[in-house]
This record gives sequence, structure tokens and C-alpha cells, in this order.
Amino acid sequence: MPYSIMLDAGHGGRDPGAVYNGRQEKDDALALTLAVGEILQERGVDVLYTRTTDIYESPYQKAMEANAAGVDFFISIHRNSYPTDNAVSGVESLVYDRSGIKLEMAENINDQLESIGFVNLGVKERPGLVVLRRTKMPAVLVEVGFINSDTDNQLFDDNFDDIALAIAEGILETLGQSSGPDSSGYTVQVGSYRNPANADRLVSELKEQDFPAEIAEGDGFFRVMVGAFSTLEDAVEMERRLRRAGYQTLVVSR
Repeated sequence: MPYSIMLDAGHGGRDPGAVYNGRQEKDDALALTLAVGEILQERGVDVLYTRTTDIYESPYQKAMEANAAGVDFFISIHRNSYPTDNAVSGVESLVYDRSGIKLEMAENINDQLESIGFVNLGVKERPGLVVLRRTKMPAVLVEVGFINSDTDNQLFDDNFDDIALAIAEGILETLGQSSGPDSSGYTVQVGSYRNPANADRLVSELKEQDFPAEIAEGDGFFRVMVGAFSTLEDAVEMERRLRRAGYQTLVVSR
């Protein structure tokens, strides 16, 4: 089964996003999102979009669309802005927290964009963003340069196709990575508790549904993990099953 990704072009319709000298974030975001989606589809990824035209949907609506579609990943594409024009430049990606496969994907996307010539500003936690907080799947928001940076706009315009390919390659690199010599593969985390009794209850509940659950103890937490997989694809398939059963999940490296 191919991976499924919902691509979100930031803003749209009555919400232009950041604006600089008549340039609107919503337009750049849509053009780039469609270009990234085309590449991913050519590589066998099942791509859905929150929008393909200049319409407005709230961040909450976008998150609910992704949840209803049951996609494996959610990627939101934006342009950044800063209070002072031409004071800051570079790319950064935002995640709910710095953990799991979403962090790996965000780092891979940033690294690929850095190779185009952007300054890599890193991956930041933004738990307050609705599209990161309310989505049930790993989600990344990519800020592809500052719209009020002439340097970044020049990079964006002169290297548009390469930027689309870089984002797609960052995603595909994450999806296609295999466990190396220092990794035992992947597992799916379903819960993390301070109280071991809570972890025991969840393990029993999962085992009753034939999920191979166990507890991993560390750093004062009792984490409920399901399965041991040599490939990310197998771990994501288990994550799909668990999500369909109503559980919140996180794919992690073992």
C-alpha cells in the first residue's frame, strides 16, 4: 500500500498570508505545493490536497480534512515573514514537538533546501499551531524562505523547480530510509505514562485486540510500544491499524 500524504498550501482566498511589495504568501504556497505534489505522485505517493485553487479554509478545517482522510503524513507549505524587511533569511520547519518521524522528515526537508542555497534555520517546536496540534498523523509545516527577504525571493524564483524537488526528496528520503547498522528498526508508541499501572492497562487492552504490545521503561516513563519492524513502511502500516482502532500513535526508531 503506498504512503498517503495531505499537502496543505498555506492560507488562501480572503487570507493572503504574509505580503511584501504586492507578493502574497498564498500564491507562492499554492504554486509550490502543487509542484511538490506532482513529484510525489510520480514517485508513487498517494497525494491529497487541502486546496488546489485560491480558496480559504481555516487551519482547523484543514486538520479535520486530514484526519477524515486518514493520511499517513500532513505537510503544510508556507513562506515566512519578519517585522523588518530584509533582516532575516532562510528556511525553517515547524513540528508539534521534536520527536518521532516528523522530526526526521522536517530535518531532511531543511537539509535538502539548504543544498539549494537557503540558510537552514533548523526545526522548531510550535505546539500551538492548529495544523500541528489537531492532526492525528505526523505533521510538518515548512517555511520556505522569508517573503520579505529579497535574497530568499530571488532564490525562490530562480530555483523554483529545484525547491519543489528538494522538498519532495526530503519527504521521500524519510519514507524510504531503512534501518542502518546501529538501528534495530522501528516501533509504534501508543502511550507514555509515569504510572506503570496505566501502561499495564493499555498493554492488556491492546493485547486483547491482538496487537503485540509491550512496555519500554526509561527516563522515568513507561512507554507502551507495539511491534518491532525492520522498515519504516511496515511500522507505518501498523500505525494505520492502530489509528483505525482509535489510538494516538507515534512511529519511533528503536
